[in-house]
Amino acid sequence: MKYRVNIKETGEGYAICAPGLPGCWSQGITEEGALENIKDAIKAYLETIEELNKGKEFRYVEVE
Repeated sequence: MKYRVNIKETGEGYAICAPGLPGCWSQGITEEGALENIKDAIKAYLETIEELNKGKEFRYVEVE
């Protein structure tokens, strides 16, 4: 699966976030390091959401 991320160079390295996953962000000293770190952050985010939603009922809607 692919997620769009936003990366920005800072005075301390690189800040990176996944705009489609509110609050999911990370950082790294290098751009490559930040990209690797956001992968771990996204995995942890998705695992947490899955755990929080266990036992809840969901519906799907189609948006055009």
